[in-house]
Parts: sequence; C-alpha cells; structure tokens
Amino acid sequence: MEKSESKEAWETDYRQRGALWGGAVHDLPRPGPRARILELGCGNGKSLSGLTGEGATVVGLDLARSAVALAAGTTPAHLVVGDARRLPFQTGSFDIVCAFHIIGHLREGDRQTAAMEGARVLRKGGRLYFREFSVMDMRSGKGEEVESRTFRRGGGILTHYFTEEEVTALFPNLLPSSVTTRQWSLRVRGVDHPRAEIAGFFEKLP
Repeated sequence: MEKSESKEAWETDYRQRGALWGGAVHDLPRPGPRARILELGCGNGKSLSGLTGEGATVVGLDLARSAVALAAGTTPAHLVVGDARRLPFQTGSFDIVCAFHIIGHLREGDRQTAAMEGARVLRKGGRLYFREFSVMDMRSGKGEEVESRTFRRGGGILTHYFTEEEVTALFPNLLPSSVTTRQWSLRVRGVDHPRAEIAGFFEKLP
C-alpha cells in the first residue's frame, strides 16, 4: 500500500470511528527523569499518557492528522504529523523509541525502512520497544493476502503477522535483549479465540 492509500485509510477510520484504541496499557518502559521518548504511530494517544511524567520529554508521531488531533486532547506529549519511514528527527535524538502496532501496518520494504529509521534516531545506549501481532493470533490469515502473512481487511488497512525470528531480523543494527510472545484468550459469544502478540526489547550499542 502506497503512502497516499495508507494515510487515507487511517484518516477515514479515525474520522468515522473516533478514538480507535482504548483499554489498559501494559508493559510500558520506565524512563528516567530527563529521557527523550518517541512513540511511532501514536494514534489517538493510548500509550502516550503512560509514557509522560517524571520530567521525560515525550514525542508522539502519526501519519494521520485526525489521530494526532484526537491525541492532543488526552496527553501533554509533543505531537507531530509525520511518516515513520522518513522521520523528521536528527540521528541519535531519543533515549527510547516505542513502535507499538505501527510497523506491522506496512509492506515488507516499508517495514524495513521504518525499523531502520527507528534505530537511526535512537542514541547510542538507547532502547527500542517493539510490539506487533504474532502468526498465532486469531486474525492471522483473515482478509486479502497482499504479501506473505500480510493481509488487508475492512477499510484497506494492512496488518502483518510476525514470527519471533522475523522480529529479531528486523533490527540488524540493534542488540535484541528479549523477543517473546504473549498469548491470551478472547471470549466472544462463549467461544475462546487465541490472541498472540510479540514484544521485543532492543538496545543500541554504545
């Protein structure tokens, strides 16, 4: 999906449905008092509020202007309309980069570009936190397959389903501290459905 298609799909979704992401936020990084934090694909700000505090400087970036407008009403973070594949920040600008359910909405080449950009803006010794759905998730395989394990559903938004090995390989210039899969069940009308998410924690060597 090209940038224009992707942007329009997200803009339409946010305009029609409002805040797309809610609920509890788990396993957020604990920044130091003067840390600089960037969240890629911040959406309507679900994670941003949990990242602010203790004097940290938090920046949220999203491709959809309508998402950034929603986030502005919920968080004191600095907000930027921008593309994760072409980050408008200098190399080594951030102590922590969070990529929660953003890279998985891109095609393979763009996933690699966004991962490289996230690593680029991370300072030496900094940390990158990654979270995306696993191939074991209930939605894997649903919709039109546009690339291997990448599916288009509903309003045209892509979702890629990862393996742990694939996540590790996505950041060749970072040291993987941990890459693990979290599994749980979602009960719908009395039937349990498997949910699965891969969380990665990477460090940039000094």
